Amino acid sequence: MFSYRQALDYLESLINYEKKSDLTYNKRLFNLDRIRLLLERLGNPHFSLKTVHIAGTKGKGSTAAIITSILADAGYKVGLYTSPHLVSPRERIRICERLIEKEEFSFFIWKIKKIVDGIKEERRTFSPTFFEVYTSCAFAYFYEKKVDVAVIEVGLGGRLDATNVITPLVGVITPVSLDHTKQLGNDLISIAKEKAGIIKPHSTIVISRQERKVLSLLERICRERKAKFYKIGEDIKFNLKKATPAYQVFDVKGIKKDYSSLFIPLAGEHQLWNAATAVGVVELLSFYGFKISCENIFQGIKNVSWPGRIQTIDHTPDVIVDCAHNGASAQYLARFLNSFYKEKKIILVLSVLKNKDIEAIARALCPLANRVIVTKINSPRALPVDEIYSKIKRYCTKDPVKKENLEEALKIAEEMAGKSGVVCITGSVYLVGEVLSFKGIITEK
Repeated sequence: MFSYRQALDYLESLINYEKKSDLTYNKRLFNLDRIRLLLERLGNPHFSLKTVHIAGTKGKGSTAAIITSILADAGYKVGLYTSPHLVSPRERIRICERLIEKEEFSFFIWKIKKIVDGIKEERRTFSPTFFEVYTSCAFAYFYEKKVDVAVIEVGLGGRLDATNVITPLVGVITPVSLDHTKQLGNDLISIAKEKAGIIKPHSTIVISRQERKVLSLLERICRERKAKFYKIGEDIKFNLKKATPAYQVFDVKGIKKDYSSLFIPLAGEHQLWNAATAVGVVELLSFYGFKISCENIFQGIKNVSWPGRIQTIDHTPDVIVDCAHNGASAQYLARFLNSFYKEKKIILVLSVLKNKDIEAIARALCPLANRVIVTKINSPRALPVDEIYSKIKRYCTKDPVKKENLEEALKIAEEMAGKSGVVCITGSVYLVGEVLSFKGIITEK
């Protein structure tokens, strides 16, 4: 058996595309052959799972978390598989709110390594990726724990993603925007085609807000594959009643029922789209025998926890963290800041990965800030501070401040903001994870 440290070391020894910014998206690197073989040797645990499959660019994790919270409130044992993690690698695999235990994680990774070693004796070139092993671990764990349903988030794209070996009860396409352009394509249509790879023949799909041309494409693919589809904003609608920096109150007109004065402890208009999507999904699951009441929907949304998404983690000054790592997400964050902090002094702490559109992020956020502090993520994919500085300088009202050390960057930001200002930390999931860890809000226990 592995220790937890040995399990992590083994995973880190595998090809990890999350840590590579220069990979190309081709069938040699990205295909379903390796994951299918690995799962076959594990006994095809995914064949026995009832699943919800979520693809898209923005909102996948939040939507998955809301669906999970509603189903858990209804008494179901729900597997949740998401990526990347903020602090603990075990965050990716959980049942309801409980992370996979270290001993369980270590056992399943050890078991999978033994299978990988056996396959390598037959096929010397067999080399599964970090994400393929993780995905196999999740499926095997959920099967072993006899979950009632598993909510599965796509890692990258959809068509060739390792999770795309399942046949879900309900599929979801959250908003598609420009991200991972080197791998998925330089335009929305190319990216949307990859996301649409999760649409199976005769399946049921919920489509969230999309650009008009993306929506037309997704509708056409659904019709070609004879998949039923429901659109947020048309078949499922919502109406905002109250918004604050910490929570929102809204109504949803669903496929089956209307839900009044739902309370969600997540900020930003985009979370209402995610919540409406989740409501549509759980309503559709009722056609497969799941019993979900209006009260389950109310309580599930009220109790959802999804850290690092426009989350206020401190006061005097207010300190906000957000995982916005592309232009579209940065625009959502900018609208939030404009709505609630327009008259306050805003200090922006920014760091990004090499493959992200830093200029799109900067265009949305830097003009709102009284000062921008550029820092560095602890990742081999981190864009150097000097490069960030040179790319964002023209969008800033004053020259950005460069700080290689995150702790120092945070200290200076809070000093600049003063007690009545706001510090906004954004640009990467990894940056937010480091901040939440440093502040002791999420730790690896």
